[in-house]
Amino acid sequence: MVVNSDNGQARRVTVSQTSTLYPSYNTSPKAPDQTGMNSTAVQLAAKMKLGWNIGNTMESPGSESGWGNPQITESYVKFVKQTGFNAIRIPCSWDWKHLSDRSKATIDPAWLNRVKEVVKYCVDNDMYVLLNIHWDGGWLEKNVNAAKKDSVNAKQKAYWEQIATTMRDFDEHLMFASANEPEVENAEQMAILNGYHQTFINAVRATGGRNSYRVLVVQGPSTNEDKSNTLMNSLPTDQVPNRLMVEVHNYTPSQFTILDNDANWGKMFYYWGTGYHSTIEPDRNATWAEEGEHIRSFGLMKAKFIDKGIPVILGEYGAYKRGGTNNVPLDLAKHNASVDYWNNYVTKQAIQFGLKPFFWDTGGALDRRNNAVLDQGTINALVTAGK
Repeated sequence: MVVNSDNGQARRVTVSQTSTLYPSYNTSPKAPDQTGMNSTAVQLAAKMKLGWNIGNTMESPGSESGWGNPQITESYVKFVKQTGFNAIRIPCSWDWKHLSDRSKATIDPAWLNRVKEVVKYCVDNDMYVLLNIHWDGGWLEKNVNAAKKDSVNAKQKAYWEQIATTMRDFDEHLMFASANEPEVENAEQMAILNGYHQTFINAVRATGGRNSYRVLVVQGPSTNEDKSNTLMNSLPTDQVPNRLMVEVHNYTPSQFTILDNDANWGKMFYYWGTGYHSTIEPDRNATWAEEGEHIRSFGLMKAKFIDKGIPVILGEYGAYKRGGTNNVPLDLAKHNASVDYWNNYVTKQAIQFGLKPFFWDTGGALDRRNNAVLDQGTINALVTAGK
């Protein structure tokens, strides 16, 4: 609007306010409570040694078993700890299939209570736990743009008020993460993403209690290390100092780690790393992004954030063995050794540069039904790197 004064001057004033698309769910705020919440982000990061993702489970549509995994049990959490991990990341869906009233962005209370139960499994067993809003149908991740900004902020506020209120009484073992892999390519989108993160922080802090001091995690653009280095030049503001972490992911090179068929832009790599190239199948050797690339990218994160007192979570990473009936490496033993080498090397370098690694598993390395190791090579690679 334009404001005119008596002296003939005019000024254009832009007024913005938080969307009221949904009701406020911060209906029972508590006074700040620092009991069990004394660690800063740096101090809390120092307590996390090796992290584990319970992937393809609580973020699957409809139910935990929507993508074939069993429900999470406390015995499984204990087994993860026994195996050598002391932190768990819980990718979690809320919007996709867990609303009792979509018009009001109301999360099903039964789902909130089930997530709380799983968090309790972790906290009760002295495991640090990172709970997020995952891809969740892409309502945030694919809509980091001006057209969707108001509606996404409204939903972000509504969901985090409900999640934070439900989980408020857990101590510092529980951290919240704003999103998963928000798609951002430029400074304009980065500013909007920072706004989404700001909404998250404000919503959590407003619920009070232990949430007034909880460590919160914000994602870099596309959780990409290079983009985070270039575009993430400021963090959202927080009323409590030194309680923020940054999250990035690493599946580099994707042709080796996650590509499951040849693409028009590149072929799958079966062999990666110095000493692990194949002479039997040389066209499947990695041709880029080997050891030096990880040293470079982790070095960026150290200089950009860690050296400035901002811990960095490596929220997802991993390489996986190919086999079965399709895309079987001809030099299978070298391929398997190469995957183990990648997992060991990347974990070790992440830790040495100060990042906190959380390996992405969907049930391939640890058997969730029988609490048994399915891939001893992967587990050995990770655990030995963490020592």
